[in-house]
Amino acid sequence: MRRRRSIGLVAVVVLLAVVCILSLAVGSKPIPLHIVLDDLWHHGDTSDDGIVIWSLRMPRTALGLAVGIALGLAGALMQSLTRNPLADPGLLGVNAGAAAAVVAAIGILGLTSPSAYIWFALIGAAIASVTVYVLGSRGNSAATPVRLALAGAAISAVLGSFVSAIVLTDQQTFDSFRFWSVGALAGQPTSVLWGTGPFMAVGAVLALALARPLNALSLGDDAGRALGAHLGRTRALSVLSVTLLCGAATAAAGPIGFVGLTVPHIARAITGPDQRWIFPYSALLAPILLLGSDVVGRVLARPGELEVGIVTAFVGAPVFIALVRRRRLVQI
Repeated sequence: MRRRRSIGLVAVVVLLAVVCILSLAVGSKPIPLHIVLDDLWHHGDTSDDGIVIWSLRMPRTALGLAVGIALGLAGALMQSLTRNPLADPGLLGVNAGAAAAVVAAIGILGLTSPSAYIWFALIGAAIASVTVYVLGSRGNSAATPVRLALAGAAISAVLGSFVSAIVLTDQQTFDSFRFWSVGALAGQPTSVLWGTGPFMAVGAVLALALARPLNALSLGDDAGRALGAHLGRTRALSVLSVTLLCGAATAAAGPIGFVGLTVPHIARAITGPDQRWIFPYSALLAPILLLGSDVVGRVLARPGELEVGIVTAFVGAPVFIALVRRRRLVQI
């Protein structure tokens, strides 16, 4: 089993490399694969193809890779934390908090540049997650998965109403917000990745470190405690990791759906219920889905393109439905 998982992980890495190369080659200006590989090997080409690859498509591919890893890990972590196979990174109110902060930045402060309100999205996601955790841990009992999910649903509903109230009464805010809310990798400056990358990196390290205690908690609170897992600390760090991963990814590319929901199920179908393998597989499979959807969006609407948030919905939803219909999902 361990050998099969290792071989599968290597195959996924190779597939991810292929998708990254396709992301550099496909677009309104198609570039032959041999030119892409040559430019990657001899960096510094000043030809038109070299400028397109290094100035436009390389930052876009790097952003898609980082956001995909973050969403995949956040989804796997959320499903393990809440023991809910339908949990996604937005369950703790992270997406709603980021959206509310972006709307406030646009509607109240008049900011319109993605690089200007990226910090508002991060702060909004953090405040929403902390609020959810505080509400879920009030009283005599600890922050159980059910209480966290209920608190997240309540906060998301409140913040969703706030967003609707502003965008439906201010046309200018609505016009600016709708482009961010659909989810896109195109047109993002390199500063966006440099600004959000450190948060995603810290969140990813935290998530991978939590795989073993989450394995213990999957047996139940009493069994997990008996195996040496610290319930409160594990859940608090999990919420912090989801906040960093999902908050930074949402701030960078907008709320992109179905990646964090679908990918952990694919990983779990390959590896079984062991989080030590689910997390690495999710971190590699998610950018494959995200970058692959981005490439498909460029092909379908050439010379224009469909935003990646739209394509992931069309690609991820059938995959998830097929997983549910064709085989029994591995239990969390």
